[in-house]
Amino acid sequence: MCHSLASKGHIQLHFLRSEALGTSTAGRRVCVTTMHKKEFDTTLNPRVVALKLSKTMALTDLASSMREGGMDVVGLAAGEPDFDTPSQILDAGIEALRTGKTHYTPNTGTHVLRQAICNKLEQENGLEYTPAQVVVSNGAKQSIWQAVLAVCSEDDEVLIPAPFWVSYPEIAKLAGAKPVIIDCPAQDEFLLTPAALKASLTPASRLLILCSPSNPTGSVYSRKDLEAIAEIVADHPHLMVLSDEIYEHIMYAPAEHHSFAALPGMYDRTLTVNGFSKAFAMTGWRLGYLAAPHHVAKAAAAIQSQSTSGASSIAQHAGVAALQLGPKGGQPVQRMREAFQQRRDFVVKQLQQIPGVTLVEPKGAFYCLPVMASFFGPSASADGFGAIPDADTLCRYLLETGLVATVPGDAFGAPDCIRISYAASMADLEKAMERLSTSLKKVLHNSE
Repeated sequence: MCHSLASKGHIQLHFLRSEALGTSTAGRRVCVTTMHKKEFDTTLNPRVVALKLSKTMALTDLASSMREGGMDVVGLAAGEPDFDTPSQILDAGIEALRTGKTHYTPNTGTHVLRQAICNKLEQENGLEYTPAQVVVSNGAKQSIWQAVLAVCSEDDEVLIPAPFWVSYPEIAKLAGAKPVIIDCPAQDEFLLTPAALKASLTPASRLLILCSPSNPTGSVYSRKDLEAIAEIVADHPHLMVLSDEIYEHIMYAPAEHHSFAALPGMYDRTLTVNGFSKAFAMTGWRLGYLAAPHHVAKAAAAIQSQSTSGASSIAQHAGVAALQLGPKGGQPVQRMREAFQQRRDFVVKQLQQIPGVTLVEPKGAFYCLPVMASFFGPSASADGFGAIPDADTLCRYLLETGLVATVPGDAFGAPDCIRISYAASMADLEKAMERLSTSLKKVLHNSE
């Protein structure tokens, strides 16, 4: 990753190509001769070599580095709320520190937290789990990884609707499974249709990943949508569903959240993942959980016991306080949700006023994924910058000329798009939208 500026002023974003970690030597024994004439083996695990670096994290790091260098960059790449953790949650964490709750917890989480999660799932999602079916981890990403590893064998297929969260395919590959990408175009609101699902199923299909509300699109599946998918799942006994519900509390009326496991016949077929980072502004606390059938929870617990062991004791005590704020996070989360909706409305309005932008209005989360194909291609260019052949280059152009960090859509399986996070403050969003509009209008003019 390079954070320097080239002689012509272009920011070096070589990492935007998302190269895998290895080279053509992957899987072969490679020896390096040192200055002392000793040779040693530098071979890496082929699964690790095949992994792609996260463009989201790379761009976020780059924007931070540019700001540290004195550049007024507005970061719309990271999916991180700009709010601080609510005071009630902070107080619980501080109390845990002061009262000596700083020791190891049970591998799967404290009983108090797992029971609180069970209560939440029953009251808000209509799901009955016991604490033995809940595995608390260091963030929902770990919960997803352990769930995939628990149920997928070598060469099993993991069905991933695109656009998708950047880590889903990489997690599948790391587990030895095969990611199967299902294109869900903008005309379908980026949602998986029954026809597309049926066309993708094979005897090797093992896991379907659903995310509602969606990162990166903000799209939300209605109950009718999910019921149609559930009917297909019911006819394929080998297929399970991982339901990523991390954004469930960040939804905008009239959209409503529906847990896949609550649908008829889907409880034993569903691995529900959730966490505290997004709704409760607890990204740095690293706390998530898996709720699943007993055999899957037991397997995930075994994986965790041999990797990280239990999550932070302080974060777990804070998590209990978060679940005690009230239904759907109570007033603290409601205030954040209202702010996100205001920001969503503003960003949508601004993007819709830019000729050439096609936008599916997000109904949840804090992302939008505008289709930007009008702004790049063989004839697209901008004065003083040069050709803009693809979304990667478009994002580099926006960062260089507008000082706005966005993420190329190919990271999410949507090469015609870019992802914009509106989790930033209104002041930053106002600045960013003005800059984007100015830069994009120049590109459109030069493309014609």
